[in-house]
Amino acid sequence: MKQFLLLLFVLTGFAAKAQHDPNDQIISANWEVIGSVNFKIVKNKEMFPVFTPEIKKHADKPFELEGYIVPIKDGMKQTKFMLSTLPINQCYFCGKNGVPVMVLVELAEPVKFTYQTVTIKGILKLSNANAMDTPPISLINGKSI
Repeated sequence: MKQFLLLLFVLTGFAAKAQHDPNDQIISANWEVIGSVNFKIVKNKEMFPVFTPEIKKHADKPFELEGYIVPIKDGMKQTKFMLSTLPINQCYFCGKNGVPVMVLVELAEPVKFTYQTVTIKGILKLSNANAMDTPPISLINGKSI
């Protein structure tokens, strides 16, 4: 089930054009960098990210994103979650829209779940592994600012 959800995030998250309240969507130069990633599908069971030179120049460096928390585990305090350009109430899994662009966030200290935006600063990590198993883009050692 975990792989299925990850696959769904990756397959539709970077390409989906969801209908949503435009006032809620986070648009920034950094999200455009994240959204520039494409994918190469191999054997219908493997999908590998194709990173642009723009995103590669940010790899392994501090990177900041404002977005909405999409929990991957229950709880009011989160240390590992997806960060999205759209609020959770406008996501595909709620039955209203496609999956927005997302990155995996791993925080050093927990942050309280909120429906408001949060700003996270962490180290941008890119993974060339099969995106069906591993998120291609992560912010690690993150901090809510």
